[in-house]
Amino acid sequence: MMKYTLPIILVILLSQPSFAQVYKWVDEKGGVHFTDDITQVPERYRPQIEKLETPEESSNRKLETGSAPAKKGDNGKDRLGRGQDYWKGRIEEWKKRLKEYQEREINLRIKYNELTERFNNSKSTSERASLRRERDEVKSQMETCKSQIDEAKQMLEKKIPEEAEIFGAKPEWLKE
Repeated sequence: MMKYTLPIILVILLSQPSFAQVYKWVDEKGGVHFTDDITQVPERYRPQIEKLETPEESSNRKLETGSAPAKKGDNGKDRLGRGQDYWKGRIEEWKKRLKEYQEREINLRIKYNELTERFNNSKSTSERASLRRERDEVKSQMETCKSQIDEAKQMLEKKIPEEAEIFGAKPEWLKE
């Protein structure tokens, strides 16, 4: 028992606390993801991952330079060095998507109403069956549009502002 005690004590005393590397990536829908295990990042996103500074690295840099890390909004940049153009671009991109989804949903609703009218006026059983199938397909597309609209609203109202706050972007960068 005694012969194992010394190596265990040495390991404990010599080990230093360490923090895992944190990786960030953005998926095709604009969703931001974080992980400390690079194998959890899908292959197609690995070329674009960002390594985030760990608390240990931040403390070391602070000790080495004798100054604190850049504060929120210093020099017109967020904590990752992105400025107002980046954040305004994200907002504009999602506003554009939202508008496209809303226009598509309006057009699908018009088409759905036209198909319903044709269905109601039709006397042919086979034509009614065909119109019903087509109308069901349009209804499915409308539901997809509604979920895309909800996603775009969520990005604009919640996710992008939360991400901006995390990375120290100025709130006015998110306004028109």
